[in-house]
Amino acid sequence: MSTKEKFIETIENGYSLKDDSILFGTAIFNGEPIPNLHIKMPLSTINRHGLIAGATGTGKTKTVQLFAEALSDKSIPVLLMDIKGDLSGIAAEGTVNPKIEERHQKIGVAYQPKKYPVEFLTLSEEKGVRLRATVSEFGPILISKILELNDVQSGLVSVLFKYCDDNNLPLLDLKDFKKILQYASNEGKSEIEKNYGNFSTTSLGTILRKVIELEQQGADKFFGERSFDVEDLLRLDENGNGVISVLRLVDLQSRPKLFSTFMLCLLAEIYQTFPEQGDKPEPKLVIVIDEAHLIFNEANKALLEQIETIIKLIRSKGVGIYFCTQNPQDVPASVLSQLGLKIQHALRAFTAQDRKMIKLTAENYPLSEFYKTDELLTSLGIGEAAITALNEKGIPTPLAATLLCAPRSRMDILTAEELNETISKSKLADKYNEIIDRESAYEILSQKLERAYQQSTNEISKEVPQVKFPQQTRQTSRRTEKSTAEKIADSPLAKQVGRTLVRELARGIFGILLGGKRR
Repeated sequence: MSTKEKFIETIENGYSLKDDSILFGTAIFNGEPIPNLHIKMPLSTINRHGLIAGATGTGKTKTVQLFAEALSDKSIPVLLMDIKGDLSGIAAEGTVNPKIEERHQKIGVAYQPKKYPVEFLTLSEEKGVRLRATVSEFGPILISKILELNDVQSGLVSVLFKYCDDNNLPLLDLKDFKKILQYASNEGKSEIEKNYGNFSTTSLGTILRKVIELEQQGADKFFGERSFDVEDLLRLDENGNGVISVLRLVDLQSRPKLFSTFMLCLLAEIYQTFPEQGDKPEPKLVIVIDEAHLIFNEANKALLEQIETIIKLIRSKGVGIYFCTQNPQDVPASVLSQLGLKIQHALRAFTAQDRKMIKLTAENYPLSEFYKTDELLTSLGIGEAAITALNEKGIPTPLAATLLCAPRSRMDILTAEELNETISKSKLADKYNEIIDRESAYEILSQKLERAYQQSTNEISKEVPQVKFPQQTRQTSRRTEKSTAEKIADSPLAKQVGRTLVRELARGIFGILLGGKRR
């Protein structure tokens, strides 16, 4: 048996899947694709997560597009994180050209253009369905991890959440959270300490500064109502295709903390909401995270541990998570070890450090008698990748250099007009784009402070007698008025009112400067 025949036999045995599967392409041997030697992945192992990696310009985005299309065809909904803004073309039909026809002849399958059902989502001012969550839904533990608080500060956040629960003060958005921090630092300190124990106003100030930092990254647009229902990610269209939800994040590259905050919230919400799936023949939802380094590089240790824990557990809910990044080392080893599918596009070795990284990456793949993996990773062309997946029994398939299929949808972005037309047909926009600002902690505490101020003013008015001076003693009256004003100013009640008024004015000024505009 020749080496080529042995290679064909190995691939056929490794990828002879009985379960329903998705097709990636055909195997390559000695630089030449072998028609109909198809590289596939069973639907039953898609919830084991995966990695799509490779240098810039090697075809990662098109592989993400191909993967999402194949899942949609199998009635599996997909959520794509579109960091670069180049995935919108999935909503439009692709076009046939000689290069695509030649590629598919080598693969052994016909190319049929198709457009897919797409829902555009946004966290910011980008066009699309607005995603939001309330501060209460995050809870004190998650909020503390996001803000990188120490144990003392985290305990204080838990106390404030408990106080708000006990006193019917809804924490919906960041202005509610800031208001309770300000209230606890001043007027409400004695009240809260009486029932929940002493605390430091210095810690409250630190927490407030961290909240403002998060707010300046745009989190004020994310926290609030109406909260997004993760069940809306599980829709099918009228033809039974899974809806591909594209989360447009083009303007969040410079705000990684907001992105990682959203991702943690989304994964936690899915884990808490979705029922246990067990071993089902196909996943319930697949999430593809482009530019995954934005999550892991910017996440603090506590946040990273939380993400890792959820990723390890969420597959039991029928959810698969796929990371797309340039360097596989961007993904922590503890997460990388959980990934069943690995699609590795070409890596470039320009420096000694690059070569070391490639050798290290090669060690993450199954040993192959047909490839020198480190050499293979530097010799792959555009639209080619080294692939290994899990078969139905959870056993890694043989490593295979693969000529990938071309996406059936448009391999380019939508025009502004096409994007607007697609969004105008959204079935979720009316539900989530309405701005809701019901009475919550901010309004309730503001009213409470206003009542206290009015009461204090009335008490001062009652304490000060109304004295009428004769016209002939004007000079004496001025001296008497001055003496009376000094008396009022020196009273403890007046000092408290003055401090309260100054604080409220300062908050209003800084709220404007910090962009804390009420919705």
